Amino acid sequence: MGLPYSFFVRPILRFADSEKAHDLVIQGLSSFGQSSGGQRALSAMYHAPELPIHVLGRLFHHPLGLAAGFDKGAEALSAWPALGFSWVEYGGVTRFPQDGNPKPRMFRAESEHALVNRMGFNNPGASAVRDRLISRRASGKWPKVPIVANIGRSTKTPNESAPSDYSQTLDILWNHADMFVLNVSSPNTPDLRELQEVDHLSSILSECGRISERRGGGKPLLLKLSPDSTDDELLASAQMAMRRGIDGFVATNTTLHRPVPSNTKSRSVFAERGGLSGRPLQPRSAEVIRLLYEEAGSEVPIVGVGGIDSADSAWEAMTSGASLLQLYSAMVFKGPSVVSLIVKGLRRRMRDNGFLSIEEVVGYGNP
Repeated sequence: MGLPYSFFVRPILRFADSEKAHDLVIQGLSSFGQSSGGQRALSAMYHAPELPIHVLGRLFHHPLGLAAGFDKGAEALSAWPALGFSWVEYGGVTRFPQDGNPKPRMFRAESEHALVNRMGFNNPGASAVRDRLISRRASGKWPKVPIVANIGRSTKTPNESAPSDYSQTLDILWNHADMFVLNVSSPNTPDLRELQEVDHLSSILSECGRISERRGGGKPLLLKLSPDSTDDELLASAQMAMRRGIDGFVATNTTLHRPVPSNTKSRSVFAERGGLSGRPLQPRSAEVIRLLYEEAGSEVPIVGVGGIDSADSAWEAMTSGASLLQLYSAMVFKGPSVVSLIVKGLRRRMRDNGFLSIEEVVGYGNP
């Protein structure tokens, strides 16, 4: 876990409400982690080695990035590279500000290394996030790694108006991200997952494609898919997206399925409504990565996310077909040193298996 996190941070956060603990981390990183001194201190403890990979027209220092949901409002962008991440995804951001679902809405199952949340895209809205990012850039605090914006549908927007909702947010944030993820698969906004259906999806991608074209393009659009869709549904969504020129897939979002609990505490957590992330999601995430890679090959890159908390799970995601990786829950249960440990483990496995670059690993186990 890293000594500072193991002995000081984790024991405190363990007994705090999950969302309060998360807010404390963001507050700390948005202050201490934004200063040059704070970044140097964090980097000295958590710096990750180089394992370069070129994907989506960009060079990443290594494959591992921060998943959406941790820094919803882009408050601590400069801190994440200091913690070892080679790229950062903020959001989900919606066109309109919204409070999200009633609290409590985030729960930890410690034994299973799993989280259940029903946050509901709580965020200050696209315009407020844009203004925050304009100020950040003007102050010279823009990170020197690829930045990705995750876009969701506003709760008050019906699915029939979703194309306009997504495209307006894309337009507002266009100058403040290098890539964009269209989130049509969160289980915590009513009817949102219906947007993965071919007709809805076609309209959203078409509208967002027009914004990209008007803006001059050059910024990849990725589609985030649900692990709870059937394989046939996933393939239908993926095929439609590829016809519309999608640049990449994110596999996967959280799941409504639950593992068998190991104790009373976990049983209580798993009884809560919301999407589950963390270690129990990893097998299905790897299945979806393999399915998408079999369909798209190396033409449409895949971001693997869901239960990645070790070099073993990261290696499985990459050999299944993921070019990039993300984590969220592992930060909660293992602390920021997990980033460096995973990258070091990937380097060892790459060398042990005779690969010259990490790019050669992608899809190796899924010919």
